[in-house]
This record gives sequence, C-alpha cells and structure tokens, in this order.
Amino acid sequence: MIELENVAYSYGGGALLSEISLQLAPGSFYFLTGPSGAGKTTLLKLCYGALQPTSGAVTLFGDDVSRLQRDGIAALRRRMGVVHQDCSFLDHLTVTENIALPLRVSGRQTKAAQEDLTELMAWVGLTHRAEAMPPELSGGERQRAALARAVIMSPDVVLADEPTGNVDWEMSQRLLRLLVELNKMGKTVLIATHDLSLIRAAKSQVQARVLRIANRQVQLAGADL
Repeated sequence: MIELENVAYSYGGGALLSEISLQLAPGSFYFLTGPSGAGKTTLLKLCYGALQPTSGAVTLFGDDVSRLQRDGIAALRRRMGVVHQDCSFLDHLTVTENIALPLRVSGRQTKAAQEDLTELMAWVGLTHRAEAMPPELSGGERQRAALARAVIMSPDVVLADEPTGNVDWEMSQRLLRLLVELNKMGKTVLIATHDLSLIRAAKSQVQARVLRIANRQVQLAGADL
C-alpha cells in the first residue's frame, strides 16, 4: 500500500532521513515517534507524495511516485486522508462546508455524499457546531473537524501529524478512539506523535507497531502494544 525502499531526504544541504525502508500493509496501525526536528512530518509527506525523496523509491498503491505527473499523484492522494498538524481551515466557510470541501473539489457532492456528511458530523461529535465558523472552534473541535475532513472521501489510508498535540488528555483519548474505529473499518493508520502516554493508552484498544526515528533512520521500537 505504502512502501519506502532505501529512501533518503536531504534539506538545506544536510541529510534529514537516510536508508529508510518501510512497508505499511492494508489495515495496519502504526505510531511514528522521535524528537522534535527528527523528521516525522517529512516522513509523512514522503508517504503521501507531498515530497519526493532525494534517493530511493516511494511506492503508493503500486505506483512509483517518481514516475507520476502531478495529476497522477493527486489521484493517489484522494485515496489518503491527511490530518495536518496546523489544522488550517477556510475561515469564511462554516465547519460543515470546510469538511465537505474535498467532496466539492472532486465533484462528488451527491445526495448520498450529503447523507454521509451528516453521519460523519455526528460521528465526530460536531453536529451542534455544523454552522459555526472555524475561529469559533475550540482546539479539540478543530482537531475533530480536521479528522472528519480527512476521511470524508473514505480513504484507504489515514496519516495524522500530531493529531492530539493541542488538546487535553480527555480529548486526545477521544481522537484516539476515532482513529482506532477507522482502523477497525479496515483503514491503514499512521500517527506521528511525541506523546508516549498516548501510545501506551492505545494498548487496550488496538494492535499497533511503534516506529522511531533516530539517527536519521526509522527503527521498529516495539512489538504489538
């Protein structure tokens, strides 16, 4: 599904990542850890084709990213839901309109899609905030809206960059449960986080692997949690 083979990435003349080989199988659940600046966000961007490796190969759904044009990469990314660390929204659109934006851009605003949107809003607990504007949302509401927007197209893979970084413990547990539910639906999930407590809390909810970035490489940090 996602495969990195001997991938390296250099930034500003220095090597940030090197010799990374990794396979994310369908239905798997991974945490990605490492200190700030280690390259967690960069690795996620390599996994969804936002960055090209300096060397090595990235294969998404059987296609070598280096051989694809922009339209080809865009088509693959529609099969991937990404929760960015900054959770940026269009402030002139309501929460519902922001979440539905991928549907509008792809021309998939059908009646069935609208029904799915209503169900998704309830699933993330934002029905009562449907007509709110993004600046009115709390940190936890923004994170849940970002997750809803990432999965509105029913992607095969969900990549989340520090999805609990700006919320309290109770909300982080709620977000984790949502991600675990997505995994139980068959989605592949990769969560970049520095919060080891979050990883420990996942033990009773999901079988997961922990990857750690250290010395520019990715190491398997533990067996099933």
